[in-house]
Amino acid sequence: MSSKNKVSATREVARPALVPKLRFPAFLGAEGWAETPLKVAAKINPTNDGLPESFVYIDLESVDAGELKAKTRISRIGAPSRAQRLIEPGDIIYQVVRPYQRNNLFCEFDDDEDYVASTGYAQLRAKGSNRFLYQSIHVDSFVSRVIEKCTGSNYPAINSSDLAEIELPLPPTLAEQRKIADCLSSVDELMAAQARKVDALKTHKKGLMQQLFPREGETQPRLRFPEFQNAREWAKRTVGDISEVLMCKRIFAEETNPNSGIPFYKIGTLGCVADAFISKEKFENYKSRYNYPRKGEVLITCSGTVGKCLPFDGTDAYFQDSNIVWLDNPTVEVSNEFLLMLLSNVNWGRLNSTTITRIYGPDLRGLAIKYPQDKAEQQRIASCLSSLDALITAETQKLESLKTHKKGLMQQLFPSQEEAAA
Repeated sequence: MSSKNKVSATREVARPALVPKLRFPAFLGAEGWAETPLKVAAKINPTNDGLPESFVYIDLESVDAGELKAKTRISRIGAPSRAQRLIEPGDIIYQVVRPYQRNNLFCEFDDDEDYVASTGYAQLRAKGSNRFLYQSIHVDSFVSRVIEKCTGSNYPAINSSDLAEIELPLPPTLAEQRKIADCLSSVDELMAAQARKVDALKTHKKGLMQQLFPREGETQPRLRFPEFQNAREWAKRTVGDISEVLMCKRIFAEETNPNSGIPFYKIGTLGCVADAFISKEKFENYKSRYNYPRKGEVLITCSGTVGKCLPFDGTDAYFQDSNIVWLDNPTVEVSNEFLLMLLSNVNWGRLNSTTITRIYGPDLRGLAIKYPQDKAEQQRIASCLSSLDALITAETQKLESLKTHKKGLMQQLFPSQEEAAA
């Protein structure tokens, strides 16, 4: 960067300057942006003078959603050979394996530890604004160009020399870089605060459920609402004692279409948007002749994401046999609402002695459950947890809105390389 805050760029062939759709007022009359190889905007894997005696090691399992989730301190002696990137404050580590995950980390820590990253990351040290560079490497067009250069099918990756040549647009002045970075960083801070709020609510619910339901080896919960302090003891039975495990009639792939009809849900789309449909005629035929859930009964995924539980909302829909089942519960000795909360608290990995990849009918029917004999207490517990679920959902939606807002903002603040090339 020169003393005049100009961003240097070497270009063999002159190309039109890029102009973002949204520019801050102070820069409306400024020059356009230039496409610049990453190696011009940052030092790639700068040379380090060896590793410290001990350090916090950052590997590909340590970072989640741009945050350092795990701190593993190790000594230099016996350290993994991949531990090579000695980090300085403000460095960016870029995940070169499966870069489409965008699981990169801006290295700004609030302690005096030494940090070393795995060679599964490229280390970027910005020559201009490090926060601007961090935002730039998450722009869709940059990520797409990186993915195009990846090799490998199961674990696509880009090597550092190819990454260094990927071009990204840069504003003509450091001041504009900083202004954009400050704007987007403030949105990141809002998102981080909102994510912490969601996590805190989830943690609160988990702790509450541990109090409201008997723990393993116990027959009564540790916490009961005041009006039920002297109520009868909880009953202990199995899922098969109070309900039956049912599933829909099989639908074959050739009987579905991707566009219209009655939604057909599979394990990956249950609770989301259906990507397959069956004809209304087949739906009405099968619904009248075969098993079909009642409104409110609990749907359970038995494969893939094992043990995902949702109430059937009563709208016309069909479900993949064997992979999605429900608890047929005509007597409602245990209310569907309470069953939903109870099953959401099950450790499905302990249904049998092997690592569980599927819930089988006998396992589900034999699952021991405990529940209040007073339906009013069942409803009180279910209502309490449902209200907490509603709050978690509302706060999660706020987080998703912030993510959508940031994505739209980035599309406006960064010029489109594709449109300029067209």
